[in-house]
Amino acid sequence: MKIEVGQKAPDFTLYDSAKNKVSLSDFKGKQVLLLFFPQAFTSVCTKELCNVRDHIDQYNQVNAQVLGISVDSVFTLAKYKEEQKLNFPLLSDFNKEVSETYGALYDTFAFDMKGVSKRSAFVIDEAGVVQYAEVLENAGDLPNFESIEAALAVTN
Repeated sequence: MKIEVGQKAPDFTLYDSAKNKVSLSDFKGKQVLLLFFPQAFTSVCTKELCNVRDHIDQYNQVNAQVLGISVDSVFTLAKYKEEQKLNFPLLSDFNKEVSETYGALYDTFAFDMKGVSKRSAFVIDEAGVVQYAEVLENAGDLPNFESIEAALAVTN
């Protein structure tokens, strides 16, 4: 499935790194930035998520909730979040259902791993409608944060 701008974002429920259930619908009335990332503890993912961590005030100012999603286990994500001091929830899509629904799942990744999240970004508005969608084929690329911030109306 491919998620496109203008469509209703598919709801989901996943466990966060603190083992709490989190649903997209929990954030109705807020903007949401979904960041799918391939794997915790890898260099590009760490660069991306630490950049978001360091600029979280920009997202908070526009009433935007950042959610990081990967197929890593809740235990891996908890350790990663702690080590990197990430200040937003990390959600485990261990069963790969949400990544697949959002069109953000590699068939085959590095080292012949099957079913790893593609680096992707989705901005969802207060009404649950997708305002920005970017799915990257190359895991070494970063999302276009200028475009993401424009979709969120972030001012620097």
